[in-house]
Amino acid sequence: MQSALVQLLLMAQQAGGDHPQEAVGLAGLYEKLGWPFFVNIFISIVVLATITERVIFLLSKFRVNSKELLAQVRKLVQANNIDRAIKLCEADDVPILRVFRAGLMQVNRGEEAVVVAIEEQVMDIEPQVQKRIGALWSLANIATLIGLLGTILGLIHTFSALDRVADPGRRQQLLARGISEAMNNTALGLGIAVTCMVAHLLINGQAKKILADVELTSSKLTNLLTTGRSQG
Repeated sequence: MQSALVQLLLMAQQAGGDHPQEAVGLAGLYEKLGWPFFVNIFISIVVLATITERVIFLLSKFRVNSKELLAQVRKLVQANNIDRAIKLCEADDVPILRVFRAGLMQVNRGEEAVVVAIEEQVMDIEPQVQKRIGALWSLANIATLIGLLGTILGLIHTFSALDRVADPGRRQQLLARGISEAMNNTALGLGIAVTCMVAHLLINGQAKKILADVELTSSKLTNLLTTGRSQG
């Protein structure tokens, strides 16, 4: 075990000593890691931007407590104070308040108008909540395949170069660099994929919870504005 470690250290020292003038910066990284690695870097930026945007949207646009809002609107509706209920729902431009506002503004036009107005707003919310969540799964697959492509290209370049090199030290250096390129591409691709899958699991779960709450609240609102108001 110790002799193997010593041999690896000697190989690394020899590789570093043979080419002290290697390119540095982006050009050096491109030479060492290949273009698939940089494609996955771009994909990782897209993934992080998508996750950040979805989290901010879901947390900011659906921060209203629907149960508390429904309770306040119920009191105003049963007191026949529709105008004040509408003003309450105009306090902020968030999806659930638009559902309430749409239903309240159609109260005097009959039950059918109320139902249609609420359903239209609910149907408008669903694509907003689910927007770009499915893309995370596609990005996970793309990143994995590009990482695999980078792995294969790194190995192809390495073994192609080995055929043209006779010096054992140089061959060891090329082999080490090729394996490094392959493993780095694999690691980055899998890292992006895991991030996408975990984010998809959490964000999609939150989205389903929000949609279920919207549907339940809209159903209670419909009952309140149709049957409940007449009984009140």
